[in-house]
Parts: sequence; structure tokens; C-alpha cells
Amino acid sequence: MTLTRREALALIAAPALAKDRPRLAITMDDVRWQRIPEARRALAEERLLDALGHTRAFLFAVGECVDNPHGATVLTNWSARSHFIGNHTYSHAMLSARTSPEEFEQGILRNEAVLANYAGFRRFFRFPALKEGATREVRDRLRAFLARHGYRNGAVTIDASDWYYDQRLLDRLGRDPAFDIARFRKPYLDHIWDRAQYYDGLSREVLGRSAAHTLLVHYNLLNSLFLGDLLKMFRAKGWGVIGADEAFADPVFARQPDTVPAGESLIWALAKETGRYDGRLRYPGEDSVYEKPALDKLGL
Repeated sequence: MTLTRREALALIAAPALAKDRPRLAITMDDVRWQRIPEARRALAEERLLDALGHTRAFLFAVGECVDNPHGATVLTNWSARSHFIGNHTYSHAMLSARTSPEEFEQGILRNEAVLANYAGFRRFFRFPALKEGATREVRDRLRAFLARHGYRNGAVTIDASDWYYDQRLLDRLGRDPAFDIARFRKPYLDHIWDRAQYYDGLSREVLGRSAAHTLLVHYNLLNSLFLGDLLKMFRAKGWGVIGADEAFADPVFARQPDTVPAGESLIWALAKETGRYDGRLRYPGEDSVYEKPALDKLGL
């Protein structure tokens, strides 16, 4: 078989293109199943697992959400599908002036006692709201604590505000039970795509490559409706959807940026650490205030 010049060039370029193809894994926080309207809850939980299929995700559970029979069933079902379960503190109290480092550490250990018996449990920890310490002293104390207890930081590379879209959806359904929930689909997908493009671009600037991304989303009604569409969107746009274990194997997750206050997206923090992005990195990296005008304009 004789190849055309274009076909030959495509074959030569294919390995390089595949190597730099953006990839992402799903990491899902909280497990606040109680916030999903009861009439929609069973189907929502089924849809979340079905959307993931055989792609292994990481579920960072808040202890007070799952320290009950229903929460236990959720964790059992996720473990049975070979997904991973990580620690997100017992109460989701942020590391701040209102929560001392001692209290924060006890919340991690208390949650570990809840999660440790599930097959999917792994010693990965995610800081609530991605806040890792307002001072170097607190930041370094928590880093040492996690290392001492065998934990890795379940860091996020692509941060977003899906929790706010879910909050707006629930508020709207509370006012109007007949509301067409499909109206949230495109704005939500557009939001996640926009944030993915931003953080992948930042990764290429700072690292010189596309990191194996961990996308932060939440266990909620919104994602039960649109997570399948979200993954289809990424695949259609040329991204690979990978397991969370593959993503966390990227060497970038061993990095500990020297930033204060510590936290936000790992890619954001690495950019901040360079000192070259002052004035270009909003703080916090993601929040409802950035999304409210767009949803207001759409009447959502």
C-alpha cells in the first residue's frame, strides 16, 4: 500500500500528538446525598455511576455525610465499581482562623475511622474549598501531618464552580418544580469547558506540557443530570478521560508549591509560585461571584 504525503506526515506526527493530548480524571467531592431531592435521589445516584462507566473516579467523602446507613450504601456501591474513596474531613470545616490546626487534624482522623473499612479507601486527602493554610506555619504543619499519616494530597488541577450551578438549580426547582432542568445543561458544560481550557493553558505555560488533569466536581443533582454529557463533550473535543489513579501518577502531584495562602488549583499555585503571574491570577481561583452574572443574565 502506497501512502500519500499527507498520510505519511500524519503517521509521523501521531505519536507526538497523542503524547500531548489533554487528559482528565473525575474527582468528586462531599457526597452530600441529602441535598438531592428525595424524589430524584435514587435515579441521581444510579446516573452518577452509570455516567462514569468503567472509568475509575475518586470520591472525596465528608464523614458526616456518609456516617449513616444511606451514606454507607453509597460508599459500598462506589467501592464495588472499583472507584476510589478519599478523605475530605469529617465535617468539611475549612482550615481557617475558626478551625485550629489541631481541630482540623482531628477531623481528618475521625473521618478516616469512617472510611477505612471500605475497599475503595485510599490515603488521599483533599482540603475543603482547597484551602491549605493561611500561613507557612499552618501549611507546613498540615503537610507534615499528612505525610506522617501516609496521606497524599488529592490536589485539583481544574477547579470550577459546579456547586454554585447546582445551588442555583435546586433553588429554581424549589420555586418552580416544573422548571425545565435541561436549561442548565449548556451553561454548565460551557462553564466547565471554559475552566478546563484556562487551566490546561496555564499548565502548558508553567510546566511546558498538559498535566494529567484532575477535575473537581461534586456529588450532586447537577452532575447526576449532566456528567455523562460532560464526559462526552471532552471526548468529542479530543481530550482523553482517564482513571484517577492514572492522573495522580503524574509527577506534578508530588509538587508542593511555596505559596501563602496555600491552596487553590495545583496549577494555579505553581503559576503563583513563579512570581510571573501577579495581577493575572484572580483569588480565589473559582467562586460564585464569577458565575452569578452569567446565570442571572440567562434567567437561571
